[in-house]
Amino acid sequence: METPLSAAVPAAAEVLPRFTAGSFFSEWHLAPLPVVLTVWVAGLYLLGVRTLRRRGDRWPVGRTVAFVVVGMGAFLVATTSGLAAYDTTLLSVHMVQHMVLSMVVPLALALGAPVTLALRTLPARPRRWLLAVLHSRVAKVLSFPPLTFTLYVISPWALYFSGWYRASLEHVWVHEMMHLHLVMVGALFFWPLMGIDPVPGRVGYPFRVLLTAMTLPFHAFLGVTIMGQSTLLGGDWYPRLAEGPMGSWLPDPYADQELAGGILWGSGDLIGLSFFAVLFVQWVRSSMAEAKREDRRLDLLEAREARAREAEAARGPAEAVSRD
Repeated sequence: METPLSAAVPAAAEVLPRFTAGSFFSEWHLAPLPVVLTVWVAGLYLLGVRTLRRRGDRWPVGRTVAFVVVGMGAFLVATTSGLAAYDTTLLSVHMVQHMVLSMVVPLALALGAPVTLALRTLPARPRRWLLAVLHSRVAKVLSFPPLTFTLYVISPWALYFSGWYRASLEHVWVHEMMHLHLVMVGALFFWPLMGIDPVPGRVGYPFRVLLTAMTLPFHAFLGVTIMGQSTLLGGDWYPRLAEGPMGSWLPDPYADQELAGGILWGSGDLIGLSFFAVLFVQWVRSSMAEAKREDRRLDLLEAREARAREAEAARGPAEAVSRD
C-alpha cells in the first residue's frame, strides 16, 4: 500500500523553499545522530593527539586535519547542511551527498590513521582489546580485498534498484542507517588500500592501483544506467512531491534523475583520480624510503667488510713479528 504524501513528507512539502546555492547554508539543521557521532569521534581523536603531545611525542598535523576537518567535517556537512535538507526532495542533491559519504569521508578518515593513534595512546588493556580485534578472523574476512571491493560495487546497485532506497525516503531511521552504511562500506574498501594504519587486508601498491582502477568503470556504468532509466528511482515519490506545494519550483523528476546519474559518473571519476594521485605519492615515498634503507644496508655491509680487511691486514705484520 502506498504511503500518502501528506503522511510521508509533510515537512518537506510545506517548508522547503526553492533550492538554490544559498540553500546549502540557509537550510542547516542539527540532526541528533550525526552531531553526536561527529562530536564523540572527533573529540576522541583530538584527545589522543593531546595525549601524545603532552608526553612529548609528535603527530603529523596533516593527519589531524584529514581526520577531523576533512573527514568528520564532511560527514557533518553531508548530514546536517542543505544537502541533508534536500536529499529526499532532489535525487541530484542526494547523489552529491552519496559521493561525499561513500568516498570523501572514508578516504579522509583513513588518511588520519586513527588506529595508529589509538595504539599509541590507549591504556594497556584497551590496547590489547584493539589488537585482538585487528588480528581476529572477523577483521581479516571483512578486510579481504576481493570481498570489500564486491561490497563496494554491489552496495549502490542494491540501494537504488531495490526497495531500500524508497524505504530510506519514507523512514528517518532507515535514512540515517543508509548514511552510516555508505561510510562503513567505503571505509572497509579504502582503509586497507591507504596502507597507513596496521589493519588487515593491506596489499602491495600494484594491487591497490588495480582495485582503484576497477572502481572507475563501475561508477561510470552505474551513472549511465541511472541516466538511461525509463523508470524513476523511488517510484512515484518525486512525482508526488511535484504535485504538492513545491511543485512550482521542483524540476522534472526524469531530468533530475539524469543529472543525478551524471553527478555519480563525473564525481566518481574525479575522486577516483584524486585517490590515484594519493596512491602514487605514497608509492613514490615508499620506494624512496626502501631505496634509502637499502643504501644504508649496503653502506653498513661495505663498512663491515672494510673493517674486516683492515683487521686482516693488521694481523699479517703482527703474526710476522711474533714468528720472529
